[in-house]
Amino acid sequence: MSRPRASRTVENEIRRLGYVHVAGVDEVGRGCLAGPVVAAAVVLQPDHYVPGIADSKVLTALDREGLFGEIVGAAVAWHVSIIEADEIDRINIHRASLKAMREAVMALVPLPGFVIVDGFRIPELPIPQRPIIGGDRRSTAIAAASILAKVTRDRIMVDLHAADPRYGFDRHKGYATRMHLDAVAAFGYSPRHRRTFRPPSLFDTIPD
Repeated sequence: MSRPRASRTVENEIRRLGYVHVAGVDEVGRGCLAGPVVAAAVVLQPDHYVPGIADSKVLTALDREGLFGEIVGAAVAWHVSIIEADEIDRINIHRASLKAMREAVMALVPLPGFVIVDGFRIPELPIPQRPIIGGDRRSTAIAAASILAKVTRDRIMVDLHAADPRYGFDRHKGYATRMHLDAVAAFGYSPRHRRTFRPPSLFDTIPD
């Protein structure tokens, strides 16, 4: 069964309005128990098609790793922004996700003329934008951003596992799997865990 591929229809429509550089933006790690939230922004060359770009969630880890290099090579500009767990606890995950996306866009050189975002409108962004529900499935630029963000975050979680293998970060990448919840119940939270997010089943079992 073939995987659904993202399309350049949305970006092409915006380019026909006169915008040369259209950035796609997405984030990963919003629903995790540990690790950062990571956002990516990417402007692809309109005449350089990268086959295989799709929502990162429908791709294998091997596919994502291969596409990461191809996307970077085909990008006019790209940037990844990382918000760590302690800041997520301080400002909450929704604001952290929006901050990461805004930072990723504003770090692009050159700045894009238009931004398309998966799901959310980014506040305080001084660039025209359009939120697109299911954008990582519909737009090549947003799907490309989802791949850059996912690969970056997965690499971070593998590094965190190497530093502290008790939690199995290399396997579940910080999501609340049974394995992860059992490890948290046994060992408590690490410095990389988000203390403002505790699954209800563990309220009375997690040592600080």
